[in-house]
Order: sequence, then structure tokens, then C-alpha cells
Amino acid sequence: MKILQNSDIPIYKQISTQFREDIMNGIIPEGEYLPSIRGLARDLKISVITTMKAYEELAAEGLVSAVQGKGYIVNPQDREMIKEQHLRQLEQHLLNALESARIAGVTTEEIIDMIKMLSSID
Repeated sequence: MKILQNSDIPIYKQISTQFREDIMNGIIPEGEYLPSIRGLARDLKISVITTMKAYEELAAEGLVSAVQGKGYIVNPQDREMIKEQHLRQLEQHLLNALESARIAGVTTEEIIDMIKMLSSID
């Protein structure tokens, strides 16, 4: 797991995003436990509270469940429903971006070039 300490994205969000992607892509299958909160915090050299916040976010989304005394287990996923939710969020973000571009006088071609440039950044 890669954590960028100097990122604008909070550490807990970086953790939850990476786990979310791994769960959605089947890298972490249903029924598998996530690393222990304390163990992950130790490995990443971050606070237990930060790790707990990431896991709680995943639980709130229904991706994982807390099992008393055992940790967090990956729930069965309805990938189509989750994909649809993310597509709705993407659509809203794109509408907001297009409105900002319109106000700034950015052309469609400039938007396409910007998307191509951003999508090539790892």
C-alpha cells in the first residue's frame, strides 16, 4: 500500500480508496479479512485512529463488516450497483467541471486535451 504523506488527500482516504479498488477488482475477495488495524497502522507508520477511520468509511459503504474480535471482513459485493453509484458520482463531477470550464471559457478541445493529459499521469 502506498501512502503519500505530502498529498492533499487525507491518509485515511488514501487507505480506503486503495482498499475499495482492491475489493471492487476482486484482488481482495469476499470473505477475506483486511489487515488488522494496529498492524496496518504500524506498517504504514500512522496512527491507529487514522486506520480506523479508513475502515469505518469502508464499513459505512457496505464493503466490509466488523467482526467482533477478528477485524474487518470483505462483504459480498454487488459490483453492478457499486459501479452505477460511482458512475452517478462521476457524472456529477463532470457536470461541475463542465460548468467551471464554461465559465472560464475553456473549449471542448481544451477539455479533451486536459483529460488525456491527466489520464496519462500515474
